[in-house]
Amino acid sequence: MTQMDYKYSLLGSTVDDYHKRPLLLQVDNTPMNLFAVLEVKRDLTRRSSTVGCKIRLYGFLFVLAIMFLIMASYVLTGDKKGLLLTPSPYHLNGLVSPGPFAFNLTSVGDYAHIKLVVKSIKSKVEFRTQRQCPDRKALMRSDPHMFSVIPPNFLPGIKNPCWYEEFTGNITTDPYKTNLYGRYSRRFRTVFQHLRSTFHHHLLHRNRTLYRMRCLPYFYIIGQPKCGTTDLYDRLRLHPDVKFTTFKEPHWWTRKRFGIIRLSEGLHDRYPVEDYLDLFDQAAYQIQGELSANTSGSPRHPNVIIGEASASTMWDNNAWVYFYDNTTEGEPPFLIQDFIHALQPEARFIVMLRDPVERLYSDYLYFGIANKSAEDFHEKVSESLQLFEGCLMEYTMRSCVYNTTVNNAMPVRALRVRYFVFSMGGHFLLSSGIPLLLGAGRSEVTELFVCFTGPLSKEIESQITRSPASNTRRPADKNLGPMLPITKEILQDFYKPFNEKLAKVLQKESFRWENNSEL
Repeated sequence: MTQMDYKYSLLGSTVDDYHKRPLLLQVDNTPMNLFAVLEVKRDLTRRSSTVGCKIRLYGFLFVLAIMFLIMASYVLTGDKKGLLLTPSPYHLNGLVSPGPFAFNLTSVGDYAHIKLVVKSIKSKVEFRTQRQCPDRKALMRSDPHMFSVIPPNFLPGIKNPCWYEEFTGNITTDPYKTNLYGRYSRRFRTVFQHLRSTFHHHLLHRNRTLYRMRCLPYFYIIGQPKCGTTDLYDRLRLHPDVKFTTFKEPHWWTRKRFGIIRLSEGLHDRYPVEDYLDLFDQAAYQIQGELSANTSGSPRHPNVIIGEASASTMWDNNAWVYFYDNTTEGEPPFLIQDFIHALQPEARFIVMLRDPVERLYSDYLYFGIANKSAEDFHEKVSESLQLFEGCLMEYTMRSCVYNTTVNNAMPVRALRVRYFVFSMGGHFLLSSGIPLLLGAGRSEVTELFVCFTGPLSKEIESQITRSPASNTRRPADKNLGPMLPITKEILQDFYKPFNEKLAKVLQKESFRWENNSEL
């Protein structure tokens, strides 16, 4: 089956209708359209055409000035995404309305009101029983092409999941011509140019048929953002038997598979699974070895393993509202983790966890655009909590956590560190034996290497432990200092029930993050 043999369609109303709808925000309980168009009506009893022309001219200039001021204010405050929000097709009405405890977002001193909001949220938190894994047949019906490309069994005798796939092209065929990663990334085009020149040397000839080696990752670093994933990624790459994709985060499972490059840009062409597998060709060649000296096709380097490090894999299920009908009570019928688990039951997963309070502040400093400050962070936290409370007035906690509109409307990504919701939703945190790391400490990384590759030589261990930390906080952000004490107290109260539940399920008290002195 080729990638032309399948088509994807959206269920329900056309998604373009939703792209065209402006998001209704609410200020002081009065609906306001962010894209409100000011119209200058003609005077039916115009006294003169000259006066009418002037009115229209001045009105037009007035509208331009208002629009410019609105856009400039959003750009300067770092809220550009508010202008480009694409609401989800479901649960739009009321989800961005404030809850009953409205407060002045510009006042840092409105402490009592914010505490009421957090109390209201915690009163609605319910932990249901563990989510059941969907049936494999249901997953296959959802994406039959992916299951037809990736076999149920892999080559024996090697660590990494690989297989030989029949190559239907000829010697002059460019295998990367249609790869969408190459279309949107200059780095991938450069890598594909190199792979293209050596591709045919790695084809296996059997019974007048050509075969190419395909591989999936042996392990996945699935999250969380701003928890040390980049530092861990850089340290793991120091081992000669550990290989990665061309760059750290391909985001295929969560975004590219659905045609999402940036949520603000709507949907693009969906990246087929073949495009994703192409990213591992360079590592597959190293596992396979030089065929001219190995005519049997048996891998020459069976201990080489491949990693993939997209920090969105654990939490990002935003695409579901565009591809599934609204019959699941506001939750995705299938999670990203369901597909990975069905295709690779033996896959290893690495989760980097950090105190969610400090993680959120680090996330704000890293992704913020302008006018960052502890006071601004406090206001954005307050607004996000109010939006979440407004959602909980009508929907369940899990529905609100997975709601794309709510997540996009929040000025800080407060819901993306509800570790318990995402880990239990993915169901494999316990069943797959994921190494859970509190940080990319030297001893923890060394233990991870021993688990994956065996004992380390003194030379490799020295490189790992002496390597400087990667992707640390920028000097300008350090100068902003810590968050306000009241902000920290509010967030600790907000995350407390989730941290307690996670610590209880995983039987590890450190996941409570109590008495944390991290800055």
